[in-house]
Amino acid sequence: MSSCFNNIYKDKRVLVTGVTGFKGSWLSLWLHKLGAEVLGISLESQYPNDHFQVACLENKITSLVRDIRIYEDISKEVNDFKPQFIFHLAAQALVGTSYSEPKKTFDTNVMGTLNILETLRNYSLPCTGVIITSDKCYKNVEQIWGYREDDILGGDDPYSASKGSAELVINSYMKSFFKEKEKNIASVRAGNVIGGGDRSEFRLVPDCFEALSQGKPIILRNPHSTRPWQHVLDPLSGYLVLGTELVKGDSKFQTSYNFGPSIDETHTVKEVAKEIIDIWGSGEIEIKSEENFYESSLLQLDCTKARSMLNWKPTLSFKETIKFTTEWYKYNFEEPDADMYTFGVDQIDAYEKLALINNCSWIK
Repeated sequence: MSSCFNNIYKDKRVLVTGVTGFKGSWLSLWLHKLGAEVLGISLESQYPNDHFQVACLENKITSLVRDIRIYEDISKEVNDFKPQFIFHLAAQALVGTSYSEPKKTFDTNVMGTLNILETLRNYSLPCTGVIITSDKCYKNVEQIWGYREDDILGGDDPYSASKGSAELVINSYMKSFFKEKEKNIASVRAGNVIGGGDRSEFRLVPDCFEALSQGKPIILRNPHSTRPWQHVLDPLSGYLVLGTELVKGDSKFQTSYNFGPSIDETHTVKEVAKEIIDIWGSGEIEIKSEENFYESSLLQLDCTKARSMLNWKPTLSFKETIKFTTEWYKYNFEEPDADMYTFGVDQIDAYEKLALINNCSWIK
């Protein structure tokens, strides 16, 4: 049996915000597998048959419906549960929705993050906080090289602007209140995370599998746009590695980190769709050029900092990423009554075995 993350999370109380979301649900499943006592807080699931629901995570962890925009509710749950780790993933996570609901986007992504930080500031016990934002926090100038953590923050659309603003708030609290051994926080940035159970609207991969399951063509708006596609378990492994370093109390780890694939693993939207079709076994692509909102065509991250400071690297190649993702949707489609919790655990087991083969530092 391999040892993951030095068994740091075993028997620890871990709070995950955004637990019904895509990344939050996978993180909670992995933490439960690692032996943590998990409390998840989130709004109710927005999408039928999302990962949280089909994996029946409500039967494995404690999950409460709470709104991170309400400080008093968040503070109460933190003080009642007494977490040793907080992973903050709750967010309004869609660029398209940010155009139709800009105030909600800023309230959730900026003020919600502020509520978590303020709760931590007033919390009387030691705690480690990993605060998740987005690769879209950077001011995107369509540069051909990857963005580094000290590049300019910002964004023209409400979503990107909200994430850049959240980073400024995090940095302020980090420098003003958390330079002590008992409270250690950091921010993490990742984007275009894919994997089983994401049902969000306006996202390429869920749209691909929705079309394939109905025997319809996959509609692509911007087939030549490139993104640093990564399986959800890759950045989550980075978040968990970061938590194991922060808990030691060394303030040098209190900073921001990018988590993403190597630059040579960046692929176009069309390449993703074609690879999905190959693994699924059928399907076709249809190109439609109309756009309802602005999306950047080029975005890459430089993850040198995470590699050098945390000794972290991604585990899955592009093809493995698409294979893991497609197999989850295909199994769920062909076996609608299947035990998707066990399937998810099996995928994490397979991921851990590949990480061991690839000599990833967090597994022995």
